[in-house]
Amino acid sequence: MQSRLKIYNSLSKVKENFEAINPPHVGMYVCGPTVYSDVHLGNVRTFLSFDIIYRYLMHLGFKVRYVRNITDVGHLTDDSDDGEDKIGKKARLENLEPMEIVQKYTNGFRKVMQQFNILEPSIEPSATGHILEQISLIEKLLENGLAYETGGSVYFDVNKYNEKHNYGKLSGRIIEDLIAGFRDLDGQDEKRNKADFALWKKAVKGHIMKWPSPWGIGFPGWHLECSVMSTKYLGDTFDIHGGGMDLKFPHHECEIAQCVGANGKDPVKYWIHTNMLTVNGQKMSKSLNNSFLPEELFSGNHSLLDQPYSPMTVRFFMLQSHYSSTLDFSNDALKAAAKGYKKLINGLSICHDLKYTSSEDETPSEQQQSQVDQIIANCYHAMNDDFNTARTIAQLFNLLKKINSISTGQLSGGQLGKEHFDKLIITFKTFVQDILGLLEEKPVDFESFLHILLEVYAEAKNNRQYDKVDEIRTRLKALGIVVKDMKDKIGWAYEE
Repeated sequence: MQSRLKIYNSLSKVKENFEAINPPHVGMYVCGPTVYSDVHLGNVRTFLSFDIIYRYLMHLGFKVRYVRNITDVGHLTDDSDDGEDKIGKKARLENLEPMEIVQKYTNGFRKVMQQFNILEPSIEPSATGHILEQISLIEKLLENGLAYETGGSVYFDVNKYNEKHNYGKLSGRIIEDLIAGFRDLDGQDEKRNKADFALWKKAVKGHIMKWPSPWGIGFPGWHLECSVMSTKYLGDTFDIHGGGMDLKFPHHECEIAQCVGANGKDPVKYWIHTNMLTVNGQKMSKSLNNSFLPEELFSGNHSLLDQPYSPMTVRFFMLQSHYSSTLDFSNDALKAAAKGYKKLINGLSICHDLKYTSSEDETPSEQQQSQVDQIIANCYHAMNDDFNTARTIAQLFNLLKKINSISTGQLSGGQLGKEHFDKLIITFKTFVQDILGLLEEKPVDFESFLHILLEVYAEAKNNRQYDKVDEIRTRLKALGIVVKDMKDKIGWAYEE
């Protein structure tokens, strides 16, 4: 299977093959959250990585249909074919309807995505909205002889599939090893082979989330929903499918088998998987108390955190590592990321203020122009090579050196020429804001800033600097703030 995605020799062919379509299309599907708990940082890294891919492909001129599902059916507690439904279990614990749990955690998920400036997908379908399509796919697999019904449940026949295809080709697993390695679980006696997986499960007594089907009351298997929703909105074969590394097996392996079994085609051209997060070199785990929720990072309210870290600091930190590499959280790394992020944002501020100037006797320097061209080319080479944001950021700091040199007068706009000056500024702004998705985080403590300004007002009043007093009053009033000169203090109110 494809291991590294090079835009300039792979997806560029998509453009060549669809020259008649302007712009060329790319279909991308990412396994979304199972909405029964708060979003953890591993989820954030995955969706952030695909946000970058989405942004960059659109920047290159592709029309991207990005589908990211919501798993609101819930899959079973051991992520296999047994145990209690996770959403149903949460509903019992919180004494709520399952769809209340779904709505609560879907809202929470979307809020976190907004905090990290992660763009909304083109389509965000839900598993419960596609039960009929899932039943239809099962019927097709039964017709093709690749599934069997037993006791009200339906299973995919992995051995039968493997007679003509290769179950395990994505993850590199061997079917014999898989069968030998499977645990004995309740319900395994229903299966012909241990490696078979559920397409439809009969609902036992007390199971909350269930639907009618040709095989009785039950619910779809975990893997089925993504096969159905990805192909419904992107076609039998589409360009990119991704998720966390933990989904490669069994989830994505089963998706391939279902799609090939039903449609006779490999569903995906490029599989992309994000790697896991660690904390101080250890795997994130609730039992080790070293896992963070996003809100804990933003507030600093965790025993392992020295201070709060803003959403854009965390976003920048995650982008400093390639999505397929392990990413290690530490206070030192996050503090360094905060400094790096602020340097780029200060560079943006300079870009907004810089104006091109050139003296009459000044001629552009070919050396300076060549350096700018090379750095910009390096930015694109890095992104074209499997969306390598870490290398891209290094090149952006090289661009920033040029910008700072112009700002301090060490380099003049005339030495670059108008075209290269504009290219330098536009490229820096485009990569930082539009491709990397970094926003300027302005201080939001409104009352503290107003308190400082009123202290300046009071000092000016005591010193009889009435012109300054009037100026502060006028400018605050323009912002809807009225200064209140009271007997024992100076206050403020919103203008009515």
